[in-house]
Amino acid sequence: MATRTSPVLRQYVAALRTLLVLTVITGVVYPLALTGIAQVVLPDNADGSLVRHAGATVGSDLVGQGFTRPVTKNSSPVKDADGNPVMAADPRYFQSRPSAAGTGYDPLSTSASNLGPDNRDLVTAVRQRRAAAAQLEGVSPARVPPDALLASGSGLDPQISPVYARLQVPRVARERGLSRRQVSALVAAHVQGRTLGFLGEPRVNVLLLNLALDASSRGR
Repeated sequence: MATRTSPVLRQYVAALRTLLVLTVITGVVYPLALTGIAQVVLPDNADGSLVRHAGATVGSDLVGQGFTRPVTKNSSPVKDADGNPVMAADPRYFQSRPSAAGTGYDPLSTSASNLGPDNRDLVTAVRQRRAAAAQLEGVSPARVPPDALLASGSGLDPQISPVYARLQVPRVARERGLSRRQVSALVAAHVQGRTLGFLGEPRVNVLLLNLALDASSRGR
């Protein structure tokens, strides 16, 4: 006489089969299919919109980065209390906006500061950033634009406003030995308009602008 399988056991077996089938479809077949299609249709986007220069990957045009150099004293690098090198803005490059991702533009720690507008730490940070930006650019603190003071929601935004980029033109031109007209032309060439003509604001990708700046400096 054949042994009958209990209804409960049959339900468990059916549920397990469904789980395995859906796992294969949604966890293996679907991702591989989308990856394959993306590699054919949009290969650069699928690979992370990587930016390559002189045969090396220097970043992504979707992820910001800082343009800094070590602070030195008597030809030796200055270190903080934890023994890490102290970094400062490199005046030869256009500067990105502040970042609250880790120690700055850390893709493994993307985040905002989550501080409210009345938070004392945020108010203090904004004041310090305003003073530092004004000193770096040699302008009045009132001329420092908002994106030089506040981090983005992700901490990884790669763009700055055209206003902030133009504010940096005199300093970059002076440090590079280029004319302001040359540097202003580079900025103008890298201004990206609103997405679809009406979404967001005009912006400048800092990495792409700095790469063009390097190329222009070598070619003069």
